[in-house]
Amino acid sequence: MSLLSRDRFVAVLGASGVGLGQRRGSGTLWLGSVGFIDEGFHAWAVALETLDRLLAEHTRPGDELSVVISGHFSRFCLVPWSEQISSPAELLGFAQLCFEDLYGVPTQPWSMVLSAEPAGYDRVATALPQDLLTQLRTQVAARGLRLRSVQPYLMAAFNHFDKSFDADDFLFVVAEPVRSVLLLAREGRWTSVRSVGSSDSDAALTALIGRENQLQASTSDRPLSVYLHAPARIDSHPDVPGVHLRTLEEDRTSVRDGLYVMSRAVA
Repeated sequence: MSLLSRDRFVAVLGASGVGLGQRRGSGTLWLGSVGFIDEGFHAWAVALETLDRLLAEHTRPGDELSVVISGHFSRFCLVPWSEQISSPAELLGFAQLCFEDLYGVPTQPWSMVLSAEPAGYDRVATALPQDLLTQLRTQVAARGLRLRSVQPYLMAAFNHFDKSFDADDFLFVVAEPVRSVLLLAREGRWTSVRSVGSSDSDAALTALIGRENQLQASTSDRPLSVYLHAPARIDSHPDVPGVHLRTLEEDRTSVRDGLYVMSRAVA
């Protein structure tokens, strides 16, 4: 099959729904989304079953697929710099220890990715359930598709917006409907990343960001810019004092689906 005949698709595994879009040039033809009952963290198994039905309906062997995964199914940790680490294997082992300190000894295997940083800088580590990734790859291969990329939504959103951040001291908040992830940089270095179960309502976000601002004011006198991205708040953008909004939706589209908005962060 010619490479030119391959169609490209973007799938979004959300906390309570799965969406699929087909890339058309720089745009996306949204093929729709299917909701499911949110059964907590382990709902990813239902999400993959739902995705498989969408792939069966819309794709053909040889097509390419990129997948973005909600923060609901991800874990995050800051990995301190250590001069004693001399190999990628040692770094990964150290990151796993950091995760265990934060979350306890895991009951299931996790697949971890660390941000690329210069020597002397802390790294952000992101982990996804290994079983989720294994099952996803198996499903995609069974349909004859090519898996181009799998990335947590925090990573996709940051990569899309990072050039618009105008300071070395900033807080980037990605607020999905049931969970927010807060990524903090000070003097151009990562200093904190955490995930919080939280609504994306104005009241919840105002309280969440207000607490973080108070905490940072007690530890540093450097001004902090706050950037907020809430992909599901399409028809009523968040109204949070002192916050710079970052949005992805297009005015010309009639699609009013937060999963579609999330799909547009994928390069």
